[in-house]
Amino acid sequence: MKLEIKNLSKSYKKGKRALDDFSADLDPGVYGLLGPNGAGKSTLMNLLTGNLEADSGQVLVDGTPTGQMGAAYREMLGYMPQQQGLYDNFTALEFLRYFASLKGIPRKEAKKRIDHLLKVVNLEEARNRKLGGFSGGMKQRALLAQALLNDPRILILDEPTAGLDPKERIRIRNYISEISQDKIILLATHVVSDVECIAREILLIKDGVLLAREKPEGLMSQMEGNVWEVGIHGEELSKLEGKCLISNVHVTKDGPRVRLLGEREELMEILSKCVHLGFLLERAEANLEDVYLWRIREE
Repeated sequence: MKLEIKNLSKSYKKGKRALDDFSADLDPGVYGLLGPNGAGKSTLMNLLTGNLEADSGQVLVDGTPTGQMGAAYREMLGYMPQQQGLYDNFTALEFLRYFASLKGIPRKEAKKRIDHLLKVVNLEEARNRKLGGFSGGMKQRALLAQALLNDPRILILDEPTAGLDPKERIRIRNYISEISQDKIILLATHVVSDVECIAREILLIKDGVLLAREKPEGLMSQMEGNVWEVGIHGEELSKLEGKCLISNVHVTKDGPRVRLLGEREELMEILSKCVHLGFLLERAEANLEDVYLWRIREE
């Protein structure tokens, strides 16, 4: 199966172009969709799910435009929105039964799927509790179960781990990875670590434009030599801010340890001063968060 996104563009009122000639071909696997707020991620997902109509371009599955597929496309689609617009008076079980009915899943099959998914998202013991009493993280898990009800071949997830504690994040992340062999999974998130280890490729988007599409390790290798760590005195830290891109400040017993991003030529004055002042300076391996900050920085 192949999902083809061809030259999608979408503008809103006042001429704001939310998506600008976006193209990508996706095969089964997990794809991390990264970008700042307002980059066009939600617009792209709403176009893929048919909630919005594109100004130009098209989406195809195995060469057939999704607009021509109608219900056949919707049957292979699972979508987890970021907004938690749930029915507070429904229990988790009622909520999933309701959506199984909307998706046309036979009752007997729906029961098996719901029982399985309640275990997957760790809501089995809360199945008869009303959604209005759920925490934000529990609501996220209920929304994920809803998206998985029809065993979709194309799964679109908008911030699936938002509000989850670390243990649940890892459980959900591992499950997404496990089911990705025969599914195309597009996962939009601001938690970069959630896709660093499971994504087949990263789609980096800014201002509606696809900046980069690459395997995580490929993106990180492009930052080789551009990540530095330096132990520095507290009073010197404020002098660095605004002069270079700082991805992390870690306080140790010896004082702050700062992670700097930039090409050696750009940072030469700063790095030379660090050495002159006797601060411990060393190169560091890039992670995906470094790449993200570097590529979406303001020019």
